[in-house]
Amino acid sequence: MSVPVFEEFEPAADCGCAGCAQQRRDHALGLPVRAGGHPAAHGARRALVLVTAAGVVLGGGGVSALARPSDPAAPVTPADLTSETGAGAAATAAVPGPDTPQGGTGPLHGAPGPGAQPSPVATPTTSQITTQSLRKTTRAEIINRAKRWVNAQVPYSMERYWSDGYRQDCSGYISMAWNLRANEWTGSLDRFGERIDRTELQPGDILLFHNPANPTKGSHVTIFGGWTDYTHTSYIAYEQTKPRTRRQATPLAYWSYSDRYTAYRYRGVVSGGSAGSTTTATPYPGSAMFGPGANNAYVTQLGRLLVQRGGKAYYSTGPGPRWGEADRRATQAFQRAQGWKGKEADGMPGPHTWRLLVAGQGRSIGGSSGSGGSSAHVAGFPGRGYFRPGQSNAYVEKLGKQLVKRGYGKHYLSGPGPRWSEADRRSVEAFQRAQGWRGGAADGYPGPETWRRLFR
Repeated sequence: MSVPVFEEFEPAADCGCAGCAQQRRDHALGLPVRAGGHPAAHGARRALVLVTAAGVVLGGGGVSALARPSDPAAPVTPADLTSETGAGAAATAAVPGPDTPQGGTGPLHGAPGPGAQPSPVATPTTSQITTQSLRKTTRAEIINRAKRWVNAQVPYSMERYWSDGYRQDCSGYISMAWNLRANEWTGSLDRFGERIDRTELQPGDILLFHNPANPTKGSHVTIFGGWTDYTHTSYIAYEQTKPRTRRQATPLAYWSYSDRYTAYRYRGVVSGGSAGSTTTATPYPGSAMFGPGANNAYVTQLGRLLVQRGGKAYYSTGPGPRWGEADRRATQAFQRAQGWKGKEADGMPGPHTWRLLVAGQGRSIGGSSGSGGSSAHVAGFPGRGYFRPGQSNAYVEKLGKQLVKRGYGKHYLSGPGPRWSEADRRSVEAFQRAQGWRGGAADGYPGPETWRRLFR
């Protein structure tokens, strides 16, 4: 009678069957943190295979019973993106979680290719991560880095590194896009970000789900690239998933575990505009582009920026490309709102005036603050989260009654009431457009500045 013994089975490095691939993943997840393994999975036991003393040939029968993980890169049908209720919810529930095993924290790698050795870059501890120590970057730069991997069709891998030194998994992708100094993982990325509400998402922010009980079960992270439409129920997601980097419309927050995804904003992000923005990225064109006789696109852009900052009353028509007295007076009003006098408030935009306008900074005409000022803390504004589909509260009713009072109630067939509706959104949008706002600034969802102007 043969005596059974235990032997350690090492899968062949080049074997592509499901069993060996899973074995290699389990082995990697069992590595210590310093070797690139998961902190939460440190100490995972390597699989043991029972064999007899006479020897057992490992066939394909046992391996074939292992189901291959579902591929989240499957084509998305329009029905999947209709909404978060009804057919949309059923489609979302049917989609499995992402099969995105990932490496742990580790340094950037050196020269690309097989056998690349880590470069001596130490992973910072929590106490070492400060706003000052983070590399500064703009939203546009984050999205542009994300697009590079999409264009290069970088294959998904938790063991390989791309030519820029970042690991080719979902957390390595975020580390690259945020320009971090090392490869992080879903269990550490939150240390580099500030938690925000989903209603505050902007391009370059992330949606993160980390499962500490079992990091390989559903843990994933995506880059927010912008809303697909005014309903804010789906967004453009940049993500690293099997088989390669992709950009596609995705239900908020993801196909599965949606309620467990948390929004974060990189703590090192600086002003300079979102991807796709033309105004914030435009440098000062020079004083020759403004003044009597000027006729160019910069004059139009200046006028639109001034209207957004409270200068609509100065324009009976336009703004347009031909410089006029309305442009001078609106510019002067903006300059005086900053407390400037004399030549500093002559109505001719200089570099400082232009920088404040395109960055949304400084004080608006009438005394309100720009995005860098105090308008984000307007007294009485409860927060953006109260004004979204499905919300029902006193603030919605208060908003509706004020819109009616101000003459923007034609969209209400009944009410206003406490439940947010399309009538509320269209009424808010009409009010915002009356301020001269366009695009995302007039999406029908009240922010601090909309609230301030409506109730002032």
